[in-house]
Amino acid sequence: MIRILEYGPALEKEIFSRTTSSKDVSAAVSAILADVRALGDKALRDYTKRFDGADLDTIEVPRCEIEEAASSMDPEFLRVLERAAANIREYHSRQIRQGFEFNAPDGVVMGQKILPVAVAGIYVPGGTAAYPSTVLMDTIPAKLAGVGQVVMVSPPGKDGKISKAVLAAAKVAGVDRVFRVGGAQAIGALAYGTESVPRADKIVGPGNVFVAEAKKQVSGIVSIDMIAGPSEILIIADGKSNPKVLAADMLSQAEHDRNASAVLVTDCKELADKVAGELEVQLSVLPREEIARASIENNGKIIIASSMKQAIEVSNNIAPEHLEVCVDNPFDYLPDIRNAGSVFLGRSCPEALGDYLAGPNHTLPTSGTARFSSPLSVDDFVKKYQYTYYTPQALAKAADDIALFARREGLEAHARSALVRGEVKA
Repeated sequence: MIRILEYGPALEKEIFSRTTSSKDVSAAVSAILADVRALGDKALRDYTKRFDGADLDTIEVPRCEIEEAASSMDPEFLRVLERAAANIREYHSRQIRQGFEFNAPDGVVMGQKILPVAVAGIYVPGGTAAYPSTVLMDTIPAKLAGVGQVVMVSPPGKDGKISKAVLAAAKVAGVDRVFRVGGAQAIGALAYGTESVPRADKIVGPGNVFVAEAKKQVSGIVSIDMIAGPSEILIIADGKSNPKVLAADMLSQAEHDRNASAVLVTDCKELADKVAGELEVQLSVLPREEIARASIENNGKIIIASSMKQAIEVSNNIAPEHLEVCVDNPFDYLPDIRNAGSVFLGRSCPEALGDYLAGPNHTLPTSGTARFSSPLSVDDFVKKYQYTYYTPQALAKAADDIALFARREGLEAHARSALVRGEVKA
């Protein structure tokens, strides 16, 4: 049964806490990464045999296999993939930015260049579940950014194959190369490069605790998007909301993982009780009941706030990955929302819409990191450099100020490098 709590200072610790896995895999991941760095493809084959039960002749999926997967796909699902891809492209195309250049007095020119990274690595979870949506969400922004080569890695089944739905999505999204390898070893391959897998400049995509730890350990050698935690949903709802709808939306995230978090914040005690009851009804017929129930009992909660204004305050403190605002006038609340990964406005906007079809990205900050980080976007696949041009006359006017600043920091060589070019007394 889900907990129902009244918001207040005495309960803040319980309200803002959650149960997560305490399993420490850092040593195991470090060993895997070291093996991949030293042994390359051999380590990838060995770990794929050990963890996935698959013997690999070739690590890379041939293009013909990708084409065959797409052509064999159910036409109706292929249509949905294409529709989702079009929506994702339309949304993310508005994120494309250009550099700038401007002229200052005395012939000074300054600017900034925005360039795509050369190689982006996309991690797509596999095994018991297939996530073609992740392929679209992570690949399309990279392609729009102009990334030269998008490389996808995903764990194979025991037959050495990657899900046909995932391969079809790779074709639709424009993935350049696909490799049948997963886990920490796949992250190592992208970070260091092997005989088969090219070294990436950026690694994005969700994964299990081993993948998350591997991304953490290679960060700095390669850029990563984020350290993704278990999925989260927070729903702000008023008393007019339908408890059946709210329970369904909460369970849409609870079924992901035992450590997932589903939270409802409302100013209506009667609604809270009805949602708690409806959760039990829907859990009993859910195919992934065991997982969803563990999530609801460990991390689920219904918080009763004194007002909708306080409900938003609670949400901003939690900084959820997904935030639904289930009211008639959701845009009235939007200016006060400060911390959230993706916001779903109104009574007809389930979070699942964002997972698959609407267009905004579903790779989002978790575990409260929405306080300072953002959804995956085109910006994640670009880098910037700045440039400056000064004429001799412009430098002469600035040299004394540069020297003064440098000497205040005790850096005499800096000062002299500014002064030596002109006829300024040192």
